[in-house]
Amino acid sequence: METMNQNILDILNFRHACKGFDPEKTVSKEDFETILEAARLSPTSFGFEPWNMIVVQDKELKEKLFPLAWGAQNSLKGGSHFVILLARKSGDLVYNAEYITHMMKEVHHFPDETAEFVRKAFKNFQENDFNLMENDRALFDWASKQTYIVLANMLTAAAFLGVDSCPIEGFDQAKVNELLVKEGLMDPEHFGVSVMAGFGYRAEAPRHEKSRQSISELVKWK
Repeated sequence: METMNQNILDILNFRHACKGFDPEKTVSKEDFETILEAARLSPTSFGFEPWNMIVVQDKELKEKLFPLAWGAQNSLKGGSHFVILLARKSGDLVYNAEYITHMMKEVHHFPDETAEFVRKAFKNFQENDFNLMENDRALFDWASKQTYIVLANMLTAAAFLGVDSCPIEGFDQAKVNELLVKEGLMDPEHFGVSVMAGFGYRAEAPRHEKSRQSISELVKWK
């Protein structure tokens, strides 16, 4: 196998859901900024980037999160950086929302004709292709899917830099939402918590080799 191909596989094998971080080791500013840039450059459906992120380093906030996020406790205790990915809510994501107009005009700089074409395509996608208009939860769940693309790129970028990570769904979503609103970190009209992750350096090597189904079990060719 070519060296680059093997390097990619070695890095992906290095990455694991780190169960214990070394509290004495800190991810450098440069490395974490690269991880954040990997998030920013991630693809999202229609390029509408329906996400935000909170980087939690405040000790008191970590202590408040600790009982609400059982899956995050190892990351909160020993991780260097802890992130909470937020997904936008339906009011920002319907095809004619102000946020969608902002993305097309101010971020992508679409000409009027292009913006109108994209808006019509997005409307059809929401109403027909993916049936996202049936309730508010459907649009929020669609936005949350985009945060997982962002998360995956962050985890992979971290592994390339030799930084360990742990993706986290083990938390009380309603209570974490409530806490972040109370702390002034999230506007509940626009966002809800989607997923979390810890970053840092492993305290010990993984106890087990990575286990996955075979390619033949997962992939069909025709």
